[in-house]
Amino acid sequence: MRGVTRAGPAGAWQAAAAAALGAAAVLLTSLALLPWEPLAVLDRSTASGLHTAALEHPAPTRTMRVLTDWVWDPWTFRLLLAAVCVRLLWRGERAAAYWVAGTALVGAGVQQGMKAALGRERPHWREPVASAEYSAMPSGHVLTAALVCTVLLWLWWERGTPVTSARWRAGLGTAAVSVLGVAFTRLWLGVHWLTDTVVGALLGTAVALASAAAWAALRRAERLPGTVSG
Repeated sequence: MRGVTRAGPAGAWQAAAAAALGAAAVLLTSLALLPWEPLAVLDRSTASGLHTAALEHPAPTRTMRVLTDWVWDPWTFRLLLAAVCVRLLWRGERAAAYWVAGTALVGAGVQQGMKAALGRERPHWREPVASAEYSAMPSGHVLTAALVCTVLLWLWWERGTPVTSARWRAGLGTAAVSVLGVAFTRLWLGVHWLTDTVVGALLGTAVALASAAAWAALRRAERLPGTVSG
């Protein structure tokens, strides 16, 4: 591969962050499914309050449906990541392209595996404003958004984008708005509990950071032919 990346820690901080976020996701999942009463009250009150608002304000609810079905749909994020993989392949960076694609597949496996294993029911409403398939935890929309946004930021970091630059701040801001926006639309539409969305964000970010740490470790061991070029 072409280009040179900046020097930096070989995946140490990514691995530590992934472990911390993963542990937080496991803890929150355990507390939510026990259930721990303070957390259960928070889930119920958040869901009830937002569902009431969704019924009382149909125009914002229609907007939320457009956002969740088109702008922030998981397939929108997957197509974005697929476009990045195509560009990496076009630049001759096959290892990076396959690694990014593999990260997305791992994230999808984690999402579906947890949904099947946990089987948490979604909120039920007498007057639903939206519907969703599969079990509730973790939120697949939020997990996918967090994973893709983190992978894109990692690629920028690997390519030498300064974290103090306006471009980095804009990218970080867009990622934060996207993940929080996805979570809010799912809560507004009444198809998830608050803890579903938080666990999704934690897991999506953790998988992406774990992948970045593994990439750095393999590159250090000279098992990959190069790294993401600048």
